[in-house]
Amino acid sequence: MIARTLAATLEQAARLYPAVTVIGPRQSGKTTLCRAVFPDLAYVSLERLDMRELARSDPRGFLAEFSDGAILDEVQRAPELLGYLQVELDEHPEPGRFILTGSEHLVLSAGISQSLAGRTEVLHLLPPGLEEIRRFPSPPASLLDTLVTGAYPRIHDRGIPPDRWLADYVATYVQRDVRQILNVGDLQTFTTFVRFCAGRTAREVNLSSLGSDCGISHNTARSWLSILETSYLVFRLPPWARSHRKRLVKAPKLHWLDSGLVCHLLGIESAAQLAHHPLRGAVFESWVVSEIIKAHLHRGVDPRLHHVRQTRGLKIDLVVERGRLLFAIECKSGATVNESFLGALRTFRSEALLDEVTEEVRLFLVYGGEEAQSRSDADVVSWERVADVDWTLRAGESA
Repeated sequence: MIARTLAATLEQAARLYPAVTVIGPRQSGKTTLCRAVFPDLAYVSLERLDMRELARSDPRGFLAEFSDGAILDEVQRAPELLGYLQVELDEHPEPGRFILTGSEHLVLSAGISQSLAGRTEVLHLLPPGLEEIRRFPSPPASLLDTLVTGAYPRIHDRGIPPDRWLADYVATYVQRDVRQILNVGDLQTFTTFVRFCAGRTAREVNLSSLGSDCGISHNTARSWLSILETSYLVFRLPPWARSHRKRLVKAPKLHWLDSGLVCHLLGIESAAQLAHHPLRGAVFESWVVSEIIKAHLHRGVDPRLHHVRQTRGLKIDLVVERGRLLFAIECKSGATVNESFLGALRTFRSEALLDEVTEEVRLFLVYGGEEAQSRSDADVVSWERVADVDWTLRAGESA
């Protein structure tokens, strides 16, 4: 196991709350992390049918068996347990007694908000970020290899060919988890929908168009996209809404949270294929967005992220809002920097500073080359150094 960035935040939360909840996609490393950080706690997997039935049929008896606390893995399998856990934590509120993990944040978050509000801190663990992937013995050496391989830890830890592992992951997800989250009658159509979503990574969401292409209704497309979000496979990047001076497009952008998974769904099996694929730039942009999301979540910081597109003209791939400080970020997968890449960033800064709320705007161009460059008004960041930037700073702080 590699050291995970979230470990320090997880330990700190366990010193403050009687329970800590870790949510994230399947196979992101939640169980491994929690068992490593809390080796003295009993471990219970609610994927096991016998333990799940016990937790559901006799929740008081189940909790009595673990009066000293436990790691309760995949707790969304027994949502009935959360109400009884609330009583247990109220009667014995010692910090760090229970560590909960879950893979479906919609179901689990509803249970937490109803039963465990104020008694647990909710943390999010995604597949490793670039800084964490480098801790594996043989991390990918090039940008394209990094994108095609993706970040799921089992691929790196066990040396499994990415396309083979990801094929199994998609099959398991479609055949089992989808049926448990929502009753999808036509799995073949849903699989087609997932692949169409992959083809729209880094594009604005148009549910009517997406549904029409897949032969489903607008409402079904909305529901199925929510399933992908619930399982932490995709992220809808909301539009920037602060400016009142320009007409802004209000559609969110769709980003897949793992580049290897989106490459697999697009039929891209190698770096050589990706190099000449028309969606290379989109895959890279989504990868940058996911890295910045991970930089926030794995430090226990809520990411406030947006994209900008005016109805005529200005487009910004990503805006990170940190109080009165904004990071404006453009993503280019090529290895050559063109001065024209910075034009939109400079325009955005000029307009954003007219807003009294904004104190500072920092400009970044993240690109596929290897050399970092510092311009007088912007930073050009190599893809290899995207994890070296502290994206969680606030106004007045220095990196």
